[in-house]
Amino acid sequence: MIYLLPLMTVLIWGGNSIVNKLAATAIEPSAMSFYRWLVAMLILTPFCLSSVIKQWPTIKANLHKLATLAFLGMVLNQSLGYYAGLTTTASNMALITSLVPLISVFLSLPLLGKAISPLSVIGGAISLFGLAFMLGEGDVLFFTSQAVTQGDALMVIAAVVYGTYCVLLKRWQMPLSNWTMIYTQGVLAVLMLTPLWLSSEQLLPTKESLPLIAYAGILASIFTPWMWVKSIKRIGADSTAMFMNLLPVFAMILAATFLGEQIHHFHILGGTMVIGGVLLAQIKPNRWFDILRQRHQRMAKH
Repeated sequence: MIYLLPLMTVLIWGGNSIVNKLAATAIEPSAMSFYRWLVAMLILTPFCLSSVIKQWPTIKANLHKLATLAFLGMVLNQSLGYYAGLTTTASNMALITSLVPLISVFLSLPLLGKAISPLSVIGGAISLFGLAFMLGEGDVLFFTSQAVTQGDALMVIAAVVYGTYCVLLKRWQMPLSNWTMIYTQGVLAVLMLTPLWLSSEQLLPTKESLPLIAYAGILASIFTPWMWVKSIKRIGADSTAMFMNLLPVFAMILAATFLGEQIHHFHILGGTMVIGGVLLAQIKPNRWFDILRQRHQRMAKH
C-alpha cells in the first residue's frame, strides 16, 4: 500500500500529458496555464494564507528566488508543454519529460558543483540515443536530413527548464514549508501569466476546456505535490524518484486508450533506452559497490 502514493502520482502525471494534448485544441496555451494555477491558488488560499502571512519576512527575503522558480517551473515549463501539444503526440511529450532526472544530474555539475559519475555519462549517452531513435522513428541520424518537429523541440526545452527548476530548488534551500513554497510560487505564476491571458483572443474558458482545467488545477497541481512529498517521507527520495520512470509507460497506454495514438516499435525501443539510461544515471556508484560487497560477503560465509 505504501507504493500506492507514488504510483498514483505518476499515473496522474501521465494523464496530464493527455490533458496537455487535448487542451491544445480546446483553449489557448497561455489561458490554460493561467486558469490552471488560478484554480489551484483559489483552492489553496484558505489553507495556506495564514502560513504565508506568518512567514512573510522569510518570503520577502527570498522573493527573487521564488519568482525565478515560479517563472521556470510554473510559467515557462507549463506554457511550453501546452504549446507543444499542438504539434506533437502525448506519448512523445511523456518520453521527453522522462529525461528530466537525467538533465538534473548533468545540471548539478555547474549549479551544485556535484561530480558526474561515469555511469551518468553512459546513461546520458544511452538516453540521448534512445530519444533520437524515437524522434527519428527508428532513424537516429534523422536530424541530418530533416528538422525536429516544433512540438518535440519545445518539449526538450521544457525538460531542460524543469531540470533547471529542480536543481535550483535544491540549491536554494529556504526555511519555508512545502505548501508555502508551492502557494507562493503559484501566486507569482498567476501574476506573471495575467498579461498573457489578457492578450488571449478568448478570455473566458470554453466548455470543453473546463474538465481539463479542473484536472490540471486540482489533481496535477494540488494532489500530486502532496502525494509526492508524502511518498518521499514514507519510502525515501531515491525510491520515490524511481517511479518517475513509469511516466512514459502510463502516458503511452493512456494516449493509446483515450486519444487513439498508435504505439510503434520505435516508441518501445527508444523509450526503453531512454528509461534505461535514466535509471543507469541515477545509480550511485558507492551505494552500488556496497551492495555488491555485502552480497559477496554473504556468499563467502556460505
